[in-house]
Amino acid sequence: MNKKSSSPEAGNSSDITLCMLSSGSKGNSIYISDGVTSVLIDAGLSGIEIERRMKSKGLSPEDLDAIVVSHEHADHIHGVGVLSRRFAVPVYISRKTYKAASPFLGKIEEVRTFECGFGFMIDNVSFHPFSVSHDAEDTSGFTVSKNGTKIGIATDLGIATTMVKEHLRKCSVLVLEANHDPDMLANGPYPWPLKQRIRSRTGHLSNEESRALLQELQHDNLERVILSHISETNNTPETAMRVVGQAMTCRGARLDAAGQYDAGNLICIQER
Repeated sequence: MNKKSSSPEAGNSSDITLCMLSSGSKGNSIYISDGVTSVLIDAGLSGIEIERRMKSKGLSPEDLDAIVVSHEHADHIHGVGVLSRRFAVPVYISRKTYKAASPFLGKIEEVRTFECGFGFMIDNVSFHPFSVSHDAEDTSGFTVSKNGTKIGIATDLGIATTMVKEHLRKCSVLVLEANHDPDMLANGPYPWPLKQRIRSRTGHLSNEESRALLQELQHDNLERVILSHISETNNTPETAMRVVGQAMTCRGARLDAAGQYDAGNLICIQER
């Protein structure tokens, strides 16, 4: 831990930098750093592709201090084992998720388990995992906090429970799922069982459900909302932003949509 960072934001430990490396059914990964400690939340692309996307933004995989895993679905763990072995990176994962994921991860030298509902620290950055309703063994959402700055991450959930809403309150930045447009899903090419799974309480949030969640989470200090896990078949970024954007009432807050094929911009969140 405490590897010397060579990333662009290094040296400015008052701010947190976030980069959506990928978001969608082909792979999910979020980079977060305070300039000293650098973490991936999920690594659902190949190790080589995650390295490429990090380097495209001037970020160094050698500086990673941890990989935090939300759940065992392939689009969240595909590159975890490779990156952990290649760069000697510890993996933080719940016990149930590790049991389900271990056949696909390969040998991990340093596994650090957590439980939903109990926070943990990675150096000076606080992580709080919370349970979300999704069809995996023990799916976690996260809040990431340092010096009054709080990022909320909920990218795979069928419903927004009261507990989810409570954890996501008062965040400076929200990464929220807006997976599908209900009409596009209903009339699209997916087989009926898959449509049922997506629409279920353990599936994925629609644009309208994401909008309703955001309406409850609005507050004066909300800076940015990033829509994630947008379906290529059953949604478009433009549709998601139009629908969810109807809930954006905070003056100065920005709405973005994370993409599947290229890393997003580096987002600097200043300490409050």
